[in-house]
Amino acid sequence: MSSRRTTAITGSLLTASFSAVMIFSFSAGADDQGPMSGKGGKVVDEAPPGVKLTTLLPEKISVDNSSQKTAITATVKNGGNEESGEIRLLVVGFDGLAVKGVAGCSEITKKDLPEGSNSGFACAIDNLAAGKSKSYDVDATFDVKKQGKICLPVQDAAGEKTFWQQGPVPFGANNPSPNAPATPLLLGTDNSPVTPGSDELPKTGPADKVLPLGAAGAALISAGAAGLWWTHRRPQRRES
Repeated sequence: MSSRRTTAITGSLLTASFSAVMIFSFSAGADDQGPMSGKGGKVVDEAPPGVKLTTLLPEKISVDNSSQKTAITATVKNGGNEESGEIRLLVVGFDGLAVKGVAGCSEITKKDLPEGSNSGFACAIDNLAAGKSKSYDVDATFDVKKQGKICLPVQDAAGEKTFWQQGPVPFGANNPSPNAPATPLLLGTDNSPVTPGSDELPKTGPADKVLPLGAAGAALISAGAAGLWWTHRRPQRRES
């Protein structure tokens, strides 16, 4: 075999190997949302003895600038030493962030959505054992020309008590590039997109709310310096 032919074959193999590495790296990166965080979470109603419910969201997500699509992992965890019993997790979108689907969960009808939200899904959980967690794949869109928030309340099965609520917490970027193929967004950061001819972002909806769907009327709850609002609607229980 001539040295020229050997060089050509070696070059082809190196090119193929490099391409394979690039494809693998991109695929892995697309699903890698980094560390998870409970930022923006708070206890609302006291959980049953021995039950400690919390939620986690990825610290970073990536939005496709052409389709506005993004993927988010929502996790609910029981950090206590007793089983949770029947509970439900809500995944609710605000402003520029719209929840399009949550695997294994039911869409909340428009009339039953929490005030100020644009979309939401309810995930029924029969029981969450002590020390266990359950994660859900969330399909969403994010209009990077707006601010966007997500909220994860954890309630009893009837929606009458909210044991934990993360958010509404924003995803955003301080300095996004409008010409990039994707925009990376960080949890707990207000979105500040570059919008020609505009120095201010459109602001819609309340900034800090408690979203249990089950309060029997509106009531302002005092929690330090922040006011937490209850919604007016009571949810319909889903038949199994």
